[in-house]
Amino acid sequence: MSDLSRRPAAAVVGETVPHESAALHVTGRALYTDDLVARTKGVLHAWPVQSPHAHARVTGLRAEPAYDVPGVVRVLTADDVPGLNDSGTKHDEPLFPAEVMYHGQVVCWVLAETLEAARRGASAVDVDYEPLSALLTIREAIDADSFQGVRPTAGHGDVEAALARAAHVFEGETEMAGQEHFYLETQASLADVDDAGQVFVQSSTQHPSETQEVVAHVLDLAAHQVTVQCLRMGGGFGGKEVQANGYAAVAALGAALTGRPVRVRLNRTQDITMTGKRHGFHATWRVGFDDDGHLVALDTLLTSDGGWSLDLSEAVLARAICHVDNTYWIPDVRIRGRIAKTHKTSQTAFRGFGGPQGMLVLEDVLGRCAPLLGIDPLDLRRRNFYVEGQETPYGQPVRHAARAATAWDQVLDGADVAARAREIADFNTAHEHTKRGLGVTPVKFGISFNFTPLNQAGALVHVYKDGSVLVNHGGTEMGQGLHTKMLQVAATALGVPLSRVRLAPTRTDKVPNTSATAASSSADLNGGAVKDACEQIRDRLVEVDAGRGLPWEQLVAEAYLERVSLFAAGYYRTEGLHWDADTFRGTPFKYFAYGVAAAEVEVDGFTGAYRTRRVDIVHDVGDSLSPLVDLGQIEGGFVQGAGWLTLEDLRWDTSDGEQRGRVTTQAASTYKLPSFSEMPEVFNVTMLERAHEEGAVYGSKAVGEPPLMLALSVREALRQACGAFGPAGRAVDLASPATPEAVYWALDAARLAAGMREPAGA
Repeated sequence: MSDLSRRPAAAVVGETVPHESAALHVTGRALYTDDLVARTKGVLHAWPVQSPHAHARVTGLRAEPAYDVPGVVRVLTADDVPGLNDSGTKHDEPLFPAEVMYHGQVVCWVLAETLEAARRGASAVDVDYEPLSALLTIREAIDADSFQGVRPTAGHGDVEAALARAAHVFEGETEMAGQEHFYLETQASLADVDDAGQVFVQSSTQHPSETQEVVAHVLDLAAHQVTVQCLRMGGGFGGKEVQANGYAAVAALGAALTGRPVRVRLNRTQDITMTGKRHGFHATWRVGFDDDGHLVALDTLLTSDGGWSLDLSEAVLARAICHVDNTYWIPDVRIRGRIAKTHKTSQTAFRGFGGPQGMLVLEDVLGRCAPLLGIDPLDLRRRNFYVEGQETPYGQPVRHAARAATAWDQVLDGADVAARAREIADFNTAHEHTKRGLGVTPVKFGISFNFTPLNQAGALVHVYKDGSVLVNHGGTEMGQGLHTKMLQVAATALGVPLSRVRLAPTRTDKVPNTSATAASSSADLNGGAVKDACEQIRDRLVEVDAGRGLPWEQLVAEAYLERVSLFAAGYYRTEGLHWDADTFRGTPFKYFAYGVAAAEVEVDGFTGAYRTRRVDIVHDVGDSLSPLVDLGQIEGGFVQGAGWLTLEDLRWDTSDGEQRGRVTTQAASTYKLPSFSEMPEVFNVTMLERAHEEGAVYGSKAVGEPPLMLALSVREALRQACGAFGPAGRAVDLASPATPEAVYWALDAARLAAGMREPAGA
């Protein structure tokens, strides 16, 4: 196999091409899982029976009344499960629970000829509950000592001694909310069983192999009796990495019991109330600086809100701990973590997978401490950057550390930050009730799964006699452009035009034992496997050609006549990784992706409303496989991050009434998503040049998750604007999300500190 990162002279990778399904998307011809229902005869529709309690014991369930509803065919309960009544990979998530652990949890499913009949049947099911006490917030869980899973610690040096000798020591708390995935396509599955007993599941899943595994253990089948296919997803963002599994299992169970295809598709309210979110976090911290503003020590305890079961909470916490340091060297550091168990949906993977929460802690610390130290926040950040060879708190040397500094300088120069900072100062002096702020923040994000065995992938490539090529790989397409990149990789490796290559839907009977499309690693992993398969075929064709320079179609035809295999299974594993989860040390990441963003905002002092005037980004994608796709990922990731940090305010009913634990932000009418009106008025994105990544597929870097954290610049800009309403040298405590309401209270506190108004009620 040739050098993974070397590109041939006439490479299709690196070309600006549209998304492979762009035309299908905009014309509505792209098929998604639920579109297949109309093409399938005799489909039964499923509707959940949801608990009205956040925590309760199920003391009785009578399904008989549902059968009096015309069209109802079957009510699925725990008694119907032939295998393991569990949809979790850690076997702590009963598919049909005897004890309800969150408001809206499903206790049984009704199958009917129509969706309306299923809904009416579900309302007829009679369930008895014994309500129990419920914990809904991280603080409630901490007070009740309600935790689950491991409690890891990372760090080096002597934190207590370093804090004792630090010239300046500060302490505080940082709390951040979760985030709803709000993918356009809700959770959906369609299952059928053929005459041989083979179960075929169409699922909107980021992890077909794990969906296959869960369906198999629920039905008490071997994996080879279950095939899972994912055509494409209308968004995933991590919300379909594991949480699609249970819905696929319900559909498969219904199909196995009735002998008919079964459709499970959640409406928007069901999806929001039944599925996990980004983990909210609470952190306590103590930090020390020297007189020059260099970090001396950090001691922090992270508590994540895991919800009712573990799901991926342990892995999310691990990545959060691995990203607290961001781009900053901390000589003495201790980072501890724990997972709160609350009576809410089981929180799950979300773009960044804990990295954003970890980074937010230290960025919040620096933003709050800069005025107390009398140092410009930009200077404080820059003087604490890693230099080459320094180690992270978990022991991995930081490679290419200079790229963060290069991107930083490029943003400051290209965005004319110094001149604009002076203009902002003048503006703020001249405007009493409107202030502007400018924030610049960096990103260092580790690429690879923390769990080393997941860093492998397979592919199956067919070359047909006419020279056309079919590619199968283990990654799933959720709009992020993975399939587009894999087409470009295959065309480059085989030396054929892009038009000669087609991608098949992701299926477990074509490529087995795949990892989730997650951790920003899918292009690295699947690209390596596709390239390997293509190079096997190409090497065979080189022997057939024997230096004659035959045209592709003629060469393939001749190879067939000479009985040369024209298909190959490719495989890739990421080398150089090692990780000890017990000691929390090792090299969990293949490389780091870097980026810097500068954001300018304007805040209204009467309402807290704000607008993002300008954003400038320089981001490191290595040698881009597909520049147009990567540009979309950078822009989209940034906007989604800004949504998490400034707009998207998840709320649960925390009262002691009957609705305690209910998600109150159940729709777009109550949950504010970023829209065109929140887009930066000026949005400049540049990809870092001369950023070749040795040892990665064609020198590229992952781009899915890292840009999301660039949105921390918006939050820091809002902090600066709020601070401008008050005196200098004062820390601004800004809630997360920094909604207009939160911004108003932060700027109001600044005005009060300046003596510009009397306290409320005075």
